[in-house]
Amino acid sequence: MRKTSWWRWLAAVCVAGLLSACGSGSDDSEPTVVGVAQGDPRFSVLAEAVVAADLAGTLSATGPFTVFAPTDDAFTALLAELGMTKQQLLADKALLRTVLQYHVLGAQVPKASVPVGKAITTLQGGIFKIDSTPGGLVVTDGRNRQARILATDVMASNGVVHVIDKVLLPANRTIVATAQALPDFSILVEAVAAAGLVDALNGAGPYTVFAPTNAAFAKLLAELGVSKEQLLANKALLTQVLTYHVVPGRVLKAEVPVGAAITTLQGQTFTVDGSLAITDGRGRKAGITATDVLASNGVIHVLDTVILPKP
Repeated sequence: MRKTSWWRWLAAVCVAGLLSACGSGSDDSEPTVVGVAQGDPRFSVLAEAVVAADLAGTLSATGPFTVFAPTDDAFTALLAELGMTKQQLLADKALLRTVLQYHVLGAQVPKASVPVGKAITTLQGGIFKIDSTPGGLVVTDGRNRQARILATDVMASNGVVHVIDKVLLPANRTIVATAQALPDFSILVEAVAAAGLVDALNGAGPYTVFAPTNAAFAKLLAELGVSKEQLLANKALLTQVLTYHVVPGRVLKAEVPVGAAITTLQGQTFTVDGSLAITDGRGRKAGITATDVLASNGVIHVLDTVILPKP
């Protein structure tokens, strides 16, 4: 090859290389979601956890992903909550993978697109929800713990990262177990057992349960003129009343169809108005006093009155 031709060939190769580099786009200028964690000192424990759980390859793929990234302080709080050391957590690969995948969505969801108040399904399979509060966006996890979103829309080549101040945990209790853990539902728990509905409400669901408090049951007993023992002994009535409080599907507060007839497992319907008051089959009113208590197989809303179907 003559000297002049050699120089022309070398110049052409260099130009082609430069054009190739320019054409590669943002992938070279932006890290992946894993790279974001590895490059930010706030996420040193998260970066270690992702590697220990063998998720670095998954989260470096095309995606897109949305990662809710807990800070090192969030992991420190979690270790105290669980009574574990960091080494113990990183060694428990099954737990680590479950927890970390619960922080990842299989789509790119920037702050502007967050479905506020609605169930958000994670790669782990469980759900959490995000609410807008005066102090900013707050995540409620499957165990009804809350985390604040400290920063949003940290862009990556394969998705987006939002920063949170608490490690999220997926639900570990069914609707029945959740009610059993709350003292204000002790009569409801007795009633569910007496009606033989425990296995049904521990099933996969999901279900939405409108759960009357102990005070609501006390009002019902006075209204019907019966004792608690008499009510619990009437299995047919009890089953009819309790299944009237259960709606198929997970219906969070933001998704309640206001003004429309809502069909229950019992078969009859009730309606909910804009003030979150229920009108039951007998025209009686019940107030929803608390909403969106999350469980592994559904959600609980709290009632101040036991609702009744048509006779």
